[in-house]
Amino acid sequence: MVKCLTRLSDIQRPKLMPNYAQYQQEMTVDIANILKTAQCQPILFVGSGFSRRYANGPSWEILLTELAANCPFIDKDFAYYKQKYDGDLCKVGSVFAEQYFEWAWSPAGKKNFPPHLFAAGVPRDAYIKHAAADKLGSLAISDTDALNAELSALKAMGPHAIITTNYDTLLEQIFPKYEVVVGQNVFRTSPLVIGEIFKIHGSISDPGSLVLTQDDYCVFEEDKKYLSAKLLTYFAEHPLLFVGYSASDANIRNVLHDMSRMFKPSTLLIPNIYILQWDEMQNDQSYPPREHVLEVGHDVNVRIKSITANSYEWVYKAFGSGGAMEKVDLKALRSLMARMVNLIRTDIPTKNVQINYEALEQAISDGDSFANLFGVTNLNDPAAVNANHPYTSSMLAKKVGLKHWTGSNQLINRVEKETGFDMKASDNVFHVRIKSGEAEGSGVRKYSDAAVALLNKVKNGEIYTLPTHLLSGAANAEAV
Repeated sequence: MVKCLTRLSDIQRPKLMPNYAQYQQEMTVDIANILKTAQCQPILFVGSGFSRRYANGPSWEILLTELAANCPFIDKDFAYYKQKYDGDLCKVGSVFAEQYFEWAWSPAGKKNFPPHLFAAGVPRDAYIKHAAADKLGSLAISDTDALNAELSALKAMGPHAIITTNYDTLLEQIFPKYEVVVGQNVFRTSPLVIGEIFKIHGSISDPGSLVLTQDDYCVFEEDKKYLSAKLLTYFAEHPLLFVGYSASDANIRNVLHDMSRMFKPSTLLIPNIYILQWDEMQNDQSYPPREHVLEVGHDVNVRIKSITANSYEWVYKAFGSGGAMEKVDLKALRSLMARMVNLIRTDIPTKNVQINYEALEQAISDGDSFANLFGVTNLNDPAAVNANHPYTSSMLAKKVGLKHWTGSNQLINRVEKETGFDMKASDNVFHVRIKSGEAEGSGVRKYSDAAVALLNKVKNGEIYTLPTHLLSGAANAEAV
């Protein structure tokens, strides 16, 4: 009888429902596991919602609305232009740019712009971009206890890099030691370098760089293939957190579409990408979804991890749990990394550096921070070179479907032009040079199946990625 009563008590015991504390714990553990697997700092992708949260900044639509209100030559409400151009804000921006141009050259409007903008070679859109920069230049970080706590946690996170479509300079205020890279200059940086803010849509510090009109976006779209190839080297290796974007934002969809091509079709979840979304209605009983399904174009659906919060402090702390580098002079570190010496085989005629490999590998094994940062490991067994790189230059061309080795050489040169990586400058996963004869510089070049796959993508105009260590110049090291 007692046994039956015990079972009845078990049945009647109320089940604990999932709550927000459990949700936070589960997401924190998930983030910690991703950081442990990646063994590197996260990357932030920051949108206009970030500026709205921390400085009451405008969205792009609100910015255009305010710019319209300031220009007397724009004589209709913003809603009219949005309806007329079917919500295409790029076209609206172009129309407003023309009206700003006319206003600036009118007797009443000229006094509103600096004299240097009235030279003959100044672009017609310079006036609206000047006005946009002037409006955003007054943004200041809001001073509240809750937001200050969030920003303290954000700074402590120590992200590897920050990518943003925002024009304003709030991120520069929050991360003053990070180096700012604006617009086209993004293409000329090395993915290995740490502590940078990439402003891919321009910055108010250089109003001409702003991507604001339809023409600006056409140029941006033309360059996006190269930008995507560069950014994917980050996204494939680092945890990525979207902050300040809605899940439907075109910038997120573009990134996820590119990322989806790096995974097998059967892989639905991109494991290292999170989107942080604000919801003030979250309470102790809430248990929001942990994943978000997005249609990213061409009938491709992907799942990413979703974090919903009414305070971002715990989220930033979770992404900082991997152990941000403390007391590191980022400027000195960037300078060091920019001057890293390539480890070159001694039979290549160049200035050689004498290396004690035993001591080097011991230092690497003992120094977690060093290994995580530089991704260095021991060289491959030279006996495997011919097995790993079986194709001569002519054979490579044939494998890529070309008639002559000059064709594949052109593709190799294109990779160098687009990424800065010279495949033939060193021994690497794609290429080796085997010394032959006594003459200085003599040798036979051999290529791998990885080179065949890469050049096929280049030939077909597909997006391709290169390992970070190759782009950084450490072409002799294999990725960990």
